[in-house]
Amino acid sequence: MPEQQGGQTYGGSSSSFLSPEKIRGNIDPETVIGFLQSLKIPEGPKAGEPLRLAEYQKRFVRGAMAEGVMVGLLSIGRGNAKTALAAGIALGSLMGVWDDQPRREILMAARNRDQAKTAFQFICGFIGGLSEAEQELFTIRHGSKLEVEYTANGGGLARCIAADGKSILGGAPTLAILDERAAWEKDKGDTLENAILSGLGKRDGRALIISTSAPDDANTFSRWMDEPPPGCYVQEHRPAFGLAADDPESLLIANPGASEGIGASLEWLVAQARRAIARGGSALSSFRNLNRNERVSIENRSVVLTVDEWMSAEVTPEALPERRGACILGIDLGGSRSMSAAAYFWPETGRLEVLGTFPSKPGLEDRGAADGVSGRYVEMHGRGELITMGENTVPAGPWLAEVVRRLDGVAPACICGDRFRHAEFAEAMGKAGLARVPFIWRGFGWKDGSEDIERFRRAVFDGEVKTLPSLLLRSAFAEAVTLIDPAGNAKLAKARSLGRIDAAAAAILAVAEGARRIARPERKARVPTWV
Repeated sequence: MPEQQGGQTYGGSSSSFLSPEKIRGNIDPETVIGFLQSLKIPEGPKAGEPLRLAEYQKRFVRGAMAEGVMVGLLSIGRGNAKTALAAGIALGSLMGVWDDQPRREILMAARNRDQAKTAFQFICGFIGGLSEAEQELFTIRHGSKLEVEYTANGGGLARCIAADGKSILGGAPTLAILDERAAWEKDKGDTLENAILSGLGKRDGRALIISTSAPDDANTFSRWMDEPPPGCYVQEHRPAFGLAADDPESLLIANPGASEGIGASLEWLVAQARRAIARGGSALSSFRNLNRNERVSIENRSVVLTVDEWMSAEVTPEALPERRGACILGIDLGGSRSMSAAAYFWPETGRLEVLGTFPSKPGLEDRGAADGVSGRYVEMHGRGELITMGENTVPAGPWLAEVVRRLDGVAPACICGDRFRHAEFAEAMGKAGLARVPFIWRGFGWKDGSEDIERFRRAVFDGEVKTLPSLLLRSAFAEAVTLIDPAGNAKLAKARSLGRIDAAAAAILAVAEGARRIARPERKARVPTWV
């Protein structure tokens, strides 16, 4: 997904600080920018110098503080000063620079106390750069509670808290900052978020939700970015998926501060990307997620393939091998409401094609919302990777006939499927006129599953699988993990209950059978001997 350069709002002239014309709930963004640039940098090589906002920071302030906006959302790579920016805004709100409500309440929430302390230290650092007379108006508490109290201009209290919803029930914040929201624990994080947002309306409060990208579309922060409700401003710095980790232009999209002297330089980011590429595995996935701001799972110990490992099998249309030789058809027959998937694999050339199918009810948009993937299914349908058939269920016989029809009159050499669905497959093949096609029964348990997964991985690593970039397959492998038994055998499983791994299962079946056929020695006819 490309960066949203100007941000999106769903749903002025500069002025002096503490202006008497301040209107409740209406903030002049230029006042916020002016205050931030009056502060001094608290730490680092430029400590003590005046703070100068980069253009992307000004854009976020103007969008998040615009009239009618209640929630400002910022997604950007690590090290681009988003916590420092939020801390400066928190300090200005605490001092009543643009809000003169008495007894203002500012919350800065993070996943744990250590992360909350980082924001707290930024606030204290900015206070240390103020005049001595101004510093006398603050009371800083470093004990069990991380708090900053301000006594002038109606007074205010800023608190830094960890993600425990019970700690702020009954609060009425005028400003709430949710830092690194994607990293919060799901249940406690959602509880805290709901408690904070429910209190904002009491005093016309605003929330700033800032984070690097979540590892998947189902994360609450991803849902905020993809499906923002009215009254939200969204600014996301995320490069398009599928680019090389060390691509300089996309690194600058995720790290706009690199070109403006904030955080790491482009040279450092490129060098780190190349180290991560060399190390591979979790190092590369973490770099993509944290430094490139991509939605890439960082759970690598049990995944079937990492994103970069799978992307090595993707080729351009010009480089895609032709359909030649025997075609192996891998089938994952879905249940009453789940996806059915078919994978076509030509072992002779290594060409792989995959097709997914859902029933038409509910629609793809509603199904995507229910599965936590937003509009992904609609996009797959537009790319021709996903079709709908039937109403509430996918009819097995007609669907299997449609799958074979896409081979343009060529019968598959064999079909691989789950032996657990033996009776259903037999009926479907009879209805599709495929009763004479050999069927190879495979299990998804430890025995067959472990062999198929290992053969599939080996074929991908050896460059024996080639396919066009497929959102269906990328999504499936992002959700596919392996469960390991005490003997080291692996079987396929979902990373989350709502994940769809049917396309990955079908591909593994087809490629593994193709690998077995290639490895099987050809039988040579015996020369007859006359006696």
